[in-house]
Amino acid sequence: MTDPNVPEQLLADCHYLGRLRASAVLLHRNAAVPWFILVPQTQMNDILDLPDDQREAILSECAAVSRFIKQQLGFDKVNFAGLGNVVSAMHLHIIGRHSKDACWPQPVWGNLPEGEFYAPEQLRKWQLSLVKIMALSAAKL
Repeated sequence: MTDPNVPEQLLADCHYLGRLRASAVLLHRNAAVPWFILVPQTQMNDILDLPDDQREAILSECAAVSRFIKQQLGFDKVNFAGLGNVVSAMHLHIIGRHSKDACWPQPVWGNLPEGEFYAPEQLRKWQLSLVKIMALSAAKL
């Protein structure tokens, strides 16, 4: 089961890992870089328009994913963005980067080579780590 707040285009491009208190957690299918996408439970399109408490809860979840990327996956750089130009529903990108990744120093959009995918065991391992660290309510993979 997925989340009705998550746009179909994101579901087509990503693995649905589960839910946190304020956001759904997705992982881009392309495994060239760890590219997480959080989809907050809101109808608003821009994070800066949210009430303070809701914005802080969402940003706290984003920061926790960033810590996971740095501390558990070993990346020293994280890109963070909320664009919404192609998919207008609010979603926030948290992407692990390093100087030897496939599109460094360019942004991942339009520069990420195709072809690398996650093994089911890797998906489950990361999902279980997020359950432990962030109390992710895990989805069936």
